[in-house]
Amino acid sequence: MTATAASLLAPGTSLPLEAAVPAAAEVGVGEVLLWGVLPYVVLAIVIGGTVWRYKYDQFGWTTRSSQLYESRILRIASPLFHFGILAVLAGHVMGLLIPKTWTEAVGVTEGMYHFLALSIGLVAGVGTLLGIVLLIWRRRTTGPVFMATTKNDKFMYVMLVAALLTGLGTTLISVFDHSVVSYRETVSPWFRSIWILQPDVAAMTAAGISFKVHALWAMALFAIWPFTRLVHAFTAPVHYLFRPYIVYRSRDGRSSSGLVPVRRGWEPVGTQDRVRGSSRRPADRGSTRAGRR
Repeated sequence: MTATAASLLAPGTSLPLEAAVPAAAEVGVGEVLLWGVLPYVVLAIVIGGTVWRYKYDQFGWTTRSSQLYESRILRIASPLFHFGILAVLAGHVMGLLIPKTWTEAVGVTEGMYHFLALSIGLVAGVGTLLGIVLLIWRRRTTGPVFMATTKNDKFMYVMLVAALLTGLGTTLISVFDHSVVSYRETVSPWFRSIWILQPDVAAMTAAGISFKVHALWAMALFAIWPFTRLVHAFTAPVHYLFRPYIVYRSRDGRSSSGLVPVRRGWEPVGTQDRVRGSSRRPADRGSTRAGRR
């Protein structure tokens, strides 16, 4: 069965005209399973796994920070990796979700777009890769950090590094191999078609082999995401902005004498037995002294 991306779309679909693949692409059962069924399986695993992890493993929903063991390398590697991965994700969102017709409508030509995407994408990708290499080297060479590393963590690092390497590989191949069809005409229409429940299998079938490998590895990474420490990315510490202050020690000695009113974020919590015990102690002491006299 042969079909083009345009022939697979239903009439009246909202996908842009760029979804049409330049050449006809042969679509078989394997391509349908890979690019038409597998994305929804991965999406179901991500949603179901995240819900299951939150319900049954809330105490494990953490990065298991090792900052107490070593902080000198972590101070450099962690920001480099996290800010780099945010830039990589932002680039993927722009490249996959924004159609080419939209960027051309605001005056961004195809040459300008690819120059910005390649320059910023390479910097972000190399920075992210350097950050995770430093994190792995720190985890391997620092004894306490290595002892706290599980098999799950090692597998997660392998998958994450492989996803970064395949992404950088597709970028370099697209620069030097001009015969590769642009991802904005293949991968991007396929990615957008998934979310409207009309997977454009032919568009992804026409993509280069490097883009296919990167897409498959990315789906595998997201499939294991809820079951690794990467799940902490789905949590934002919003409650930190609204929780009250915690006073461990007062700097002003007058506050303990009652001259300065103490401003609390909450009322002190006590029990009735403590309140009764504290009120009875002076009387008990007085009666004991009176009896001795």
